[in-house]
Amino acid sequence: MTLLPHGARSEYLDLDGGRVRVLRGGSADAPPLLLVHGGSNDNAAISWYRMFTEFGSDHSVIAPDLPGFGGTVGIEPLGGPAAQADFLSRLLSGLGVERAVVAGVSMGGDVALNLARRHPDRVRALVLIAPGGLGDRVGNRFTHRAAWWAARMPDPLLFRFSALANRFVGLALRAVVHDVSTMPPEVVAEFRREGRRPGASLGYLRYNQANLGPHGMRNDLLPVVGEISTPTLFFHGERDPIVPLRGSRRAAELMPDARLVTVPECGHWAQLEAHDRFVEETRAFLDTVGG
Repeated sequence: MTLLPHGARSEYLDLDGGRVRVLRGGSADAPPLLLVHGGSNDNAAISWYRMFTEFGSDHSVIAPDLPGFGGTVGIEPLGGPAAQADFLSRLLSGLGVERAVVAGVSMGGDVALNLARRHPDRVRALVLIAPGGLGDRVGNRFTHRAAWWAARMPDPLLFRFSALANRFVGLALRAVVHDVSTMPPEVVAEFRREGRRPGASLGYLRYNQANLGPHGMRNDLLPVVGEISTPTLFFHGERDPIVPLRGSRRAAELMPDARLVTVPECGHWAQLEAHDRFVEETRAFLDTVGG
């Protein structure tokens, strides 16, 4: 049985020839809050497990599974963040939502930034947790070249390696989270379950294939991120082993209306690892933007 967060209900939207699972919470008449999950074995219920009870009292909370993730079926994974941002714009139209506060974690932060850049009228404010898309390469040039070659492997080999890696999702979780004891047991169980799902990681594989160039990242927004004037809160763990803090720090400096909150002794899933701090900072930020 898949995880359903407290305060959430599961709905399906027919879109792009498939069915999109959307977790909904709160009142439909309240200001919309769109939550965009991350990559790997993530889905809307995992990244946003605690957010429906926290924000459902004063927001209409909307958390879709992107194509290739979770319970969304019948739509091929979209690859890069620009295509995923356009998909979210269509999804908002399908839900009858004109404008929303958008929160995104990791890959979802990359998608949220692209949504604000490509469809600025859709985004009232941004809350970005360790967002991707703010770096020119993966590690050093040798690490990046190796990652690029790996992403170019034929699908059968990629799927075989992914399936093998997903047998050790517990180790993967420890490589992402600074202190696993901060994670709700239900989230850990769903993360393991998602890793065993047929087709798991396909959405993230396509995202990486779209973004990894031979010499650098194709999705690096730092050269243009200063054009995004949307009010933005960056929230980043200081012990993040996946997405370097320097990207969020530099983007917060370049954007005209952005601030950065860093959390000590916290890894990549900062909204889960430092839940109370995240809710406090997000509420304070939303108060300033009227969201």
